[in-house]
Amino acid sequence: MQEMTRRGFALSIAGALAARGQGSEELAALSLTEASARIRSRAVTPTQLVEACLARIDTYNPKLNAFITVTRERALAQAHELEVEQRTGRLRSQLHGIPIALKDNIDTAGIRTTAASAVFDDRVPQEDAEVARRLKAAGAICIGKTNLHEFAMGGTSATSYFGPVRNPWALDRNPGGSSGGSAAAVAADLCYSALGTDTGGSIRTPASFCGTVGLKPTYGLVSIRGIIPLTLSLDHCGPLTRTVEDAAVMLNALAGYDKLDIASIEHPNEDYVAAMKQPVAGLRLGIPRAPFFDLLDADVAKAVEEAIGVLAKMTKSVKDVVLPAVGNLGLGGESYAYHEEFFARGSGRYQIPTRRALSNGGNLKAADYIRARWKLELIRRTIDDAFSDFDLVLLPTRRRTPRTIDASIKREESDKPRNPELENTGQFNIYGIPAISVPCGFTSGGLPVGLMIAGPRFSEGKVLALAGAYERATEWHRRKPPLKPDTPVPALAVTEDR
Repeated sequence: MQEMTRRGFALSIAGALAARGQGSEELAALSLTEASARIRSRAVTPTQLVEACLARIDTYNPKLNAFITVTRERALAQAHELEVEQRTGRLRSQLHGIPIALKDNIDTAGIRTTAASAVFDDRVPQEDAEVARRLKAAGAICIGKTNLHEFAMGGTSATSYFGPVRNPWALDRNPGGSSGGSAAAVAADLCYSALGTDTGGSIRTPASFCGTVGLKPTYGLVSIRGIIPLTLSLDHCGPLTRTVEDAAVMLNALAGYDKLDIASIEHPNEDYVAAMKQPVAGLRLGIPRAPFFDLLDADVAKAVEEAIGVLAKMTKSVKDVVLPAVGNLGLGGESYAYHEEFFARGSGRYQIPTRRALSNGGNLKAADYIRARWKLELIRRTIDDAFSDFDLVLLPTRRRTPRTIDASIKREESDKPRNPELENTGQFNIYGIPAISVPCGFTSGGLPVGLMIAGPRFSEGKVLALAGAYERATEWHRRKPPLKPDTPVPALAVTEDR
């Protein structure tokens, strides 16, 4: 016992010396992998990492509105427990002592989980979602629950009971959605990684708009049990991170069969950190130009074409290809099935755009839904055939840059008919295949641009390897948002009492 005390004292001194000259700003700016290495070498402690993130949250969350709930006391208590394990050399995984955040539609036992809605303002789950349980078992520390587009039903994170999330690169812009709070928190160094959910692009869109990495795994690889559903047949859960290797570390903890999750698929365990280090010289790349390159913003087109040029030099071949068309499957009845009881009890508690979407969902016919499910199953059974003479595809994550928050709110609350959003992400939820967004440049106005890389089912290793190779060949992921403690927050033209 006396020896343990001496070792603990020595560790605290070593941590203090290592942290001297490296303030909380520098600690918070580390990648997850870098922070993990410092935990392993005992250069820092879990408590120091948590305190560094909390300091950033105190300063910048009032500007970004990225968090709905900050679990300060719980995080510090968990950090203390993990610090004891660190002192004895018992590290659970690469996530030991790493502060992360969870999107607030992911259940957390004893912590309010709202889905950014007044409907669930006082909802406190009794059990963790499977992904929350896995991360905790791996030693990750949940530092809070992030804001989102209400019930994940949109792509801007501007429609939220708790107010819109702001893009850390430009506070007047939306950060993408629905996992906007998760992406903003990672981009602004408020946590080392955050979980998002993705039904039509809700991990990859905010990753593109906020300049982070966002991974949507193969459908069923990561459990969605305990996550408030949007469209269960299309729902995925995955990480938002600062680097591709960070995403691989997170996926190692998240992936795994869950027999209580009706979407879960049995798949052999893989080491995604090892897989991302495989060579890419033999990869054949496909460019699905139609329709994914139609009507691109000029800045987006320039950044993506330059990224394709970089990857062409690293790989075996690049050619134009075609992916199967999917059309509109009409699965909205799944959303209504979850909300039917809540909606009947108090539809007025939903935000205007969510209320409208659910009203429409209640009018769908069962026969139409069944036909859509049949089509979905056939597409997923046959999608790998499209990759017969190429390995991965490259395309813009989004064709356009984000609107202002004011414009987003006005557009979402309007009942005027409008053209479908120009988006490239939703088709890959229907395919159910892995897709990642990585930073590939910036617009002339300083907004990030994302490149999407996707492959056949369970090709996460190749997807991560190509994304990692691109990341190592470029510097885009090293840029930080121009946020300062005195950065002013623009006032919204749209009033909060709408």
